[in-house]
Amino acid sequence: MLLLYCRPFPSPCPPLRRLLRCRCTYSSASSSIAPYHQSFARRMALAGIYPHHRIAVGVSGGPDSMALCVLAAAWKKAAECGSGRKSEGFVEGLLGVVVDHGLRLESADEAHLVRDRVHGMGVMCEIARCEWPNGRPKLGHLQEAAREMRYQKLLDICIKQQIGVLLIAHHSDDQAELFVLRLSRNSRVLGLAGTAFVSQLFAPNLKYDGHNFCRYGILLVRPMLDFSKDDMYKICQGSNHLWVEDPTNNSMQYARNRIRASLRCLSTEGTFLSELKKLIYACRLTRACVDNACSMAVKQSITITEYGYAVIDLEKLDAQNVDDLSLSQYLACVLQFVSQRHRPIRGRSARLFMDYIRNTPCKGALTVAGCYLCAFPKSKGTKVLVCSSVDSMESFSVEMSYKCSYEEQPSPVAEIDQIAREARLHSNQFLQCSSMPFVNYSSSTDVLNRAKDHNIIGDFVLEKLLYLQTEEHQKFSATKHKSEEQYLEKTNFPDVKVLFLWPGETCHFMSKFLITWNALEVVSNGICSQDSKNLLCQHCTVNQDGSLAVRHMFDTDWLFLAEVSKIRSVEENQNISKVFIKKLEDDGLLKHSRYLQLSAMKALEVLKSIPASARRTLPVLTNSQGDILSIPSIGFKYCPSLPIKALFHPRVPLGGGYTSYL
Repeated sequence: MLLLYCRPFPSPCPPLRRLLRCRCTYSSASSSIAPYHQSFARRMALAGIYPHHRIAVGVSGGPDSMALCVLAAAWKKAAECGSGRKSEGFVEGLLGVVVDHGLRLESADEAHLVRDRVHGMGVMCEIARCEWPNGRPKLGHLQEAAREMRYQKLLDICIKQQIGVLLIAHHSDDQAELFVLRLSRNSRVLGLAGTAFVSQLFAPNLKYDGHNFCRYGILLVRPMLDFSKDDMYKICQGSNHLWVEDPTNNSMQYARNRIRASLRCLSTEGTFLSELKKLIYACRLTRACVDNACSMAVKQSITITEYGYAVIDLEKLDAQNVDDLSLSQYLACVLQFVSQRHRPIRGRSARLFMDYIRNTPCKGALTVAGCYLCAFPKSKGTKVLVCSSVDSMESFSVEMSYKCSYEEQPSPVAEIDQIAREARLHSNQFLQCSSMPFVNYSSSTDVLNRAKDHNIIGDFVLEKLLYLQTEEHQKFSATKHKSEEQYLEKTNFPDVKVLFLWPGETCHFMSKFLITWNALEVVSNGICSQDSKNLLCQHCTVNQDGSLAVRHMFDTDWLFLAEVSKIRSVEENQNISKVFIKKLEDDGLLKHSRYLQLSAMKALEVLKSIPASARRTLPVLTNSQGDILSIPSIGFKYCPSLPIKALFHPRVPLGGGYTSYL
């Protein structure tokens, strides 16, 4: 039996002092794996995570995840012993999650086998089965689709169980494979750095917790990045735990498997793997420096408005004195926030974007990665407006919009931000005493040559990496060309879909605007009479089923508001008899018309403060005839009986997705 004695972590201790006090000693018949437990505890403390936190572990049943589960369970049990507590049954605050992708006939049996083995460690474990409503993913996209589905299932369970930290068993061999894979795709140094030690995963949809709509996210932590694949086997063997091997790992149809086989052959060649690890280490260090600089620049130079667009202050940014890597990361951060989509900028687009930002005062306009940029009005080119482009909205407005569920949901885990701040503090303190070898070198070729010049890698490793890069790039190019041809031949583009909203519903439009149609009570306004059954004014021309369509604003919409606000009142029209005016008053039409005109006038005043290009991102609700009944962001309503509101509430916050070097 392995025993880990670890002094409990008192919360008030400063991060570094707490880390120093985490000195563990081991007494075990399996003392050969004691160093792994010590390293694991140190890495968790560096991430700001301690045994009292609720934690989930992604378990596939392979040696990697089983080893991670072994270390996490021992770490938790040691804290219980050190505090004098002794739990019976399963380890407190630790949950294993097995994702059954359902892509093989035997996957269900394997999932139950893995769950039973995890239970044998004293760890509670759940199985999450994947459903594929559109059928099994095609071979070329199978691994990517399975990965996205896996993380979605893991996230869903963590949210349901109010767990804020998810441990993933990525190790150094995985990083080496990813390095070569991205090298073959001509990735820059930030891509060559591989997966981050700490990152954040956000739920694709906002959730309703019974009181508020909340942004749910969890921290992904990879504490095994310093361990090799062989280390994983040693941990499992030393703790007498079995594992299963995924047969798809032997298929040479997948790029990762081909690269893994090549690296396995090269691992016997002198210092190849150790030098490659040093190179990846240097890339990760560079990315941490860039992330830190980007985070500071974002706080100093970006303003986010309630209407969904961003403003970059070029004088505060001082782009001329920012290196290419940091500026590129900064711009990618802004674009991802404004578009709410992961659209990385590469090659010529990235260079055009950087040149545009560095050209002060800013002139002209630019469309890139789903965003539109131009000089902010009246700023004389010292500020840049960033908003979603019209073409992007035409294609993705419905795709990125969804109905929000009113089901009871647990509150987001409040301690996530504190954990992330502590991890960031460790990272910043480490960066202050480290050199960044690749800050001024972005391309893969530059990185390899720079690494050779600084003796990070030798001639042999450089030669082999260049060979692997060329070989895998050729295979990738051939596969990509073939898949593109098949796509063009077989793809039928669907008709444009429309998002409809009914009274009592809420939707998230373009992952930005939370639109709520509150129809729970009658609105008493003294202007229009309501139908007690549907709580709508008799003059509100909604669709027959009571719904309204949601779309983004067109240029003609604010022209419509201008026309409505300028219409002469009925009293001013000399051709209308007083008897007819009296009838209109009795029917409520006169008051309704006055309200409509006043609402349009107020909305136009608000629109004047919003740049014309940014207005197009605002949500508009119309009926089937195309009549505008509400533009909630600027307060326009056809009548007061439409209690529709819009709040700017992006799915992913600016700078969302914590990363740290550590």
